[in-house]
Amino acid sequence: MRDHNLEISSGPGGSSLTFAPVWNAAVAFVDRHVVEGRGDRVVVRDAGGGALTFGELARESDRWGRALLELGLRPGDRQLMIVLDCLEFFYLFWGAIKAGIVPVPLNTLLRAKDYQYMLEDSGASALVYSPELASEVEPALAASSARPAVTLQVPATRDLGSRAAAPLEPHRSAPTDDCFWLYSSGSTGFPKGAVHAHRDLAVVSQRWGVETLGLDAGDVCYSAAKLFFAYGLGNSLVCPLWVGASSVLSPVRPTPDLTFELIERFRPTFFFGVPTLYAGQLAALERSKPDLGSLRYCVSAGEALPIALFERWRERTGLLILDGIGSTEALHIFIANTPREWKPGTSGRPIAGYEARIVDNAGRVVERGASGTLQIRGESTAKYYWNKPEKTRDTMLPGGWLSTGDTYRQDDQGFFVYEGRADDMMKVGGIWTSPVEIEARLIEHPAVLEAAVVGRADEHELVKPEAWIVLKDAAARADETRRAELEGELLAHVKAGLAPYKYPRWWQFVDELPKTATGKIQRYKLRQGTVADTAERGGPRP
Repeated sequence: MRDHNLEISSGPGGSSLTFAPVWNAAVAFVDRHVVEGRGDRVVVRDAGGGALTFGELARESDRWGRALLELGLRPGDRQLMIVLDCLEFFYLFWGAIKAGIVPVPLNTLLRAKDYQYMLEDSGASALVYSPELASEVEPALAASSARPAVTLQVPATRDLGSRAAAPLEPHRSAPTDDCFWLYSSGSTGFPKGAVHAHRDLAVVSQRWGVETLGLDAGDVCYSAAKLFFAYGLGNSLVCPLWVGASSVLSPVRPTPDLTFELIERFRPTFFFGVPTLYAGQLAALERSKPDLGSLRYCVSAGEALPIALFERWRERTGLLILDGIGSTEALHIFIANTPREWKPGTSGRPIAGYEARIVDNAGRVVERGASGTLQIRGESTAKYYWNKPEKTRDTMLPGGWLSTGDTYRQDDQGFFVYEGRADDMMKVGGIWTSPVEIEARLIEHPAVLEAAVVGRADEHELVKPEAWIVLKDAAARADETRRAELEGELLAHVKAGLAPYKYPRWWQFVDELPKTATGKIQRYKLRQGTVADTAERGGPRP
């Protein structure tokens, strides 16, 4: 079929997507719905009671895009967005794209030094930010050697845009032209600006939203992951708009109680979370019984979902959590468990439109069952990293392959099993060991809320596992006797379920684990000991 200048055809190998030579994503995701009679349909609601229809989104996007051009920006210029999840985010993003300007959403939880780096790295011509974030943004502006020509706070955008109320002629973009950037989460160091094309938005919407999840116009999506994160952007601002569905936004931290409140209030059909949040929600379910009856499915990404969490959630709620893996560089999920086939403890299989392979250090494909680095290929992968030619060469490989940096193996049924980041793997007794396997075993213990495992050298400079534990009962951490008891219990628990060499030799009990804003555990901080002052340290165990 042909739809909004995109031809979707089916064949023996699956569907294929063919774009028109001129294809501006804002026209396909926003304007199309007005032309097709859906202008009065609500596209997004926020927790404060606000709402935006497709017609309002189209008008506000036109105003903002035209205002940017009147302020002197030109197609190809960058617009940094340090904006909390709100209605304005939608038209700031789509309005820039329609005008040919490249929006760059940034993590709203960063500090001034991080924003200064991104200001200087991006060379942005415009910056829009939420006033709540001024205490970090404004010092970054003052210290930066690359101050944008246009700097505005979010409340000012409506007044500014009202000066340019006429419809905006869309920029004549090619589907492969630069459309928007996303900076990587920085789980292993400095973030990198991944440059995405217009077509990438349609690819993930069709492959993930339509062909994998089965999203349609009647669905309501609620994502705990925020819009600045590739996972959240796809869940709330991209995939729902593609099919004419709606989204729910909240600008504040998604605590378990808040997520339950919003699910009961807005009745979403899909909930998108991360393993850490699902663990917290399970703890909250011990004292509350929210109505989750509107949900069709739950989805997880960001970190591997332990089997124990999957099983506890299904037992308590009756709902499946569909775990998958995606990345900023691929824009969204490319390997997933689906409503049709799923296997706990795995990331699933490649979704339609994507290929995956596991290679060794020499780039050779390994035999099934062997561990190696996961590489994927699909039409939504980033074109390059901005200002990072060496990183681009290391990651965006010949033949369209993308190196994820994740260690995986494929089981005998073809499901992909996550074993950690390549730099998280540790050699214990001469055998490569995955921290994820040990963490999954620890989380099975009823006293454990979260766990992270890293390698630590002993007195002989031999690497052994070290466990960092967040307990369900926070008071137990302060009880020295109880901690000692738990060390013994956890040690026995691990030894009973895993190979003998995999048990942790040290135990650290902490209030929380260091994470990126997207929920990924920063194991490198644990290895460096930069959170050691928050831990109750235990000695090595035999």
